[in-house]
Amino acid sequence: MRQPERTPEPATTGSGASGQVADAYSDNWVDRLAPGWSRPYLRLSRADRPIGTWLLLLPCWWGVALAAAADPASAGWRDLWIALACGLGAWLMRGAGCTWNDITDRDIDAAVARTRSRPIPSGQVSVRQAVAWMGLQALIAFGLLLTFNAAAIALGVLSLLPVAVYPFAKRFTWWPQVFLGIAFNWGALLAWTAHGGSLGWPAVILYFSGMAWTLFYDTIYAHQDKEDDALIGVKSTARLFGDNTRPWLRGFLALSVLLMTLAIVLALLPAATPLALVVALGGAWGFGWHMAWQLGRLDIDDPDTCLSLFRANRDTGLIPALFLAIAVFV
Repeated sequence: MRQPERTPEPATTGSGASGQVADAYSDNWVDRLAPGWSRPYLRLSRADRPIGTWLLLLPCWWGVALAAAADPASAGWRDLWIALACGLGAWLMRGAGCTWNDITDRDIDAAVARTRSRPIPSGQVSVRQAVAWMGLQALIAFGLLLTFNAAAIALGVLSLLPVAVYPFAKRFTWWPQVFLGIAFNWGALLAWTAHGGSLGWPAVILYFSGMAWTLFYDTIYAHQDKEDDALIGVKSTARLFGDNTRPWLRGFLALSVLLMTLAIVLALLPAATPLALVVALGGAWGFGWHMAWQLGRLDIDDPDTCLSLFRANRDTGLIPALFLAIAVFV
């Protein structure tokens, strides 16, 4: 990997006197309310940037809602626990994954303007402290996983493999967003299995729909760093697509909506009511509409716009989650 001619010195206090990370939400709860000793660890977990937790959680909610809608007679309080446990687990495992990412990327982060204020390159925590924090989060998440059935537990353990590989993907492929999609949409498989005890084709197809969505939103996100990435030799779909990004994003949009539609039809057509099927398909339509809205506002050369649109994908993913949940009851 070619190194920059001059590696910037890491900031000693983050992006400001308080150690705030550069791309955190302004006036976030970590910087306002968390005890001072805990802030570097919460920043490692991206608690000051909750969008990643949402993006990890939402495929879980798709999976459990689709499974319940496919067989409304089996829906019950257990599904509410699955949704809640996935929420807690997403927070913990996103935190553990981001900590792992920051450990492996500490030298790269120090060379990129947007990331050099992160806790490790800025000196807020040591690598050893970060490893201990990662282990604690993963251990608590494993405790939650043990409340699921055996098949879901096995899937949860298997998910550690793509999580471990993802930080290295940008070193050897132009498509690191594929590896992120593999990791971030695993919850669609896990939550479906936690409901019914086994995998099914609708869950697998829904999983691939989520992967196409990840390629959409993370390509937008990667355009923030394309100049620094080019300098230090980091690969991404943003750099690969360049000025042709918009047609590629249209393709990912179409693929994600098509696959979600297919997953819904396969899951609901055998047993669900016609109204439930229509409502669920409305979620897929709204999902695509929201991505089209993002495309209409995209400026790949404006980092602030890219970050804003990336964050908007919380609402993109909530649309099908809400419609699928409604489909359970109609």
